Amino acid sequence: CHRKLKPTGSERLIWGEGGAADLEVYPTSLGKMGGLICWENLMPLARMALYQQGIQIYLAPTADARTTWLPILQHIAQESRCFVLGANQYFRKSDYPDPWQELAEVEEDCCPGGSAIVSPLGEVIAGPLWGEEGVLTAVVDLEEVIQSRYDFSPAGHYHRPAIFDFKVRKA
Repeated sequence: CHRKLKPTGSERLIWGEGGAADLEVYPTSLGKMGGLICWENLMPLARMALYQQGIQIYLAPTADARTTWLPILQHIAQESRCFVLGANQYFRKSDYPDPWQELAEVEEDCCPGGSAIVSPLGEVIAGPLWGEEGVLTAVVDLEEVIQSRYDFSPAGHYHRPAIFDFKVRKA
């Protein structure tokens, strides 16, 4: 369970801020997995908290369907040197009950999707899935994570701990 660190825009009218207690990477049978929610992915220090824990599979669910989201996922993959799974919803205006369709003057594709899977070197290996429902799959080899970190490791030799201190306050 992860509570969003900073609600975005109008979300702040409903939800409060989360803390660092659940800013975790978890060992799973698939690899070390964790992630951030929507625009939290734009927070470099939140990403660094995951990098320091050795994340291998980074989950990035969002409701941001702009074409600029895919380059963000590619940047995170290349920066973290792990696989990034970006999941976005696809829904149409016609998916809503009739009374709600007249309240908003929006195009039929309200949220056009954009889910993608990106390799540790920033290459798109599945998707992006635009304008349709679907499930993306990819065969991933965690050895790619290890190999890609030989030349760049954001929490390893490129972290430069002799110069920079980074601490997450869990309490």
